[in-house]
Amino acid sequence: MVDLKDLLADLADESQQLDDLVTGPPTDWGRATPSPGWSVGHQIAHLAWTDHVALLAATDAEAFLAVVLAAPDPARLVDVGVAEFLAPPSELLPRWRAGRAALADALARVPAGGKLPWFGTRMSAASMATARIMETWAHGTDVADALGVTRPGTARLRHVAHLGFRTLGHSFAAHGRPVPTVPVRVELAAPDGDTWTYGPADAADRVTGPALDFCLLVTQRRHRADLALAATGPVADAWLDVAQAFAGPPGPGRPPTAPSGVPA
Repeated sequence: MVDLKDLLADLADESQQLDDLVTGPPTDWGRATPSPGWSVGHQIAHLAWTDHVALLAATDAEAFLAVVLAAPDPARLVDVGVAEFLAPPSELLPRWRAGRAALADALARVPAGGKLPWFGTRMSAASMATARIMETWAHGTDVADALGVTRPGTARLRHVAHLGFRTLGHSFAAHGRPVPTVPVRVELAAPDGDTWTYGPADAADRVTGPALDFCLLVTQRRHRADLALAATGPVADAWLDVAQAFAGPPGPGRPPTAPSGVPA
């Protein structure tokens, strides 16, 4: 089990890596990212808004519930939040920094065993920190893609991979499919040459490949056709079509790319 203090340190490092990316050589915050309709600025605004809502969940459950209930259209809650937080870099960047620092402090003070309200569920402080690492990395990937930057995998991907495995059942349910009862084994080649494993060793259904590719898949940042992941067994194969480590309805995913790199 990962210690909350270590999770928060990794969240800070993941956030700082993205911070450095958007505040490095002059960055065009209006540049389009692979998420349709979202610029670099939209990506940062989304992270800042989600940190804000997570802070409410950790410190004021009633205020968090008010945000949820005030949404006229729950399906557009994220887009409305992004629009609310979108601002010039000189305003948005300090707000994002202050918000993520406040969230980390609040999560560190959640009593052991405490559960935070979240969209459709309740989460421990450790689970919330893990989810924030996943989102920060995923949206950071969108920003990196927009800026033409290749980011190598880090040991922090272990948290994303863990969440990706844990959400196997949710992935099927979100797509309206029966949740499998068959176990799946996942074996991933980690960035440092180690192997990360999840699930029973004797499971017939298996997913193998690079940890980076698995994380790109479960965050729906790449189509399975563009990744070096192998699936053995019908459940494992079906999972690669619906995998999503994030909560909520199924995302549209990304189209496969042609050899030229242009969407097919």
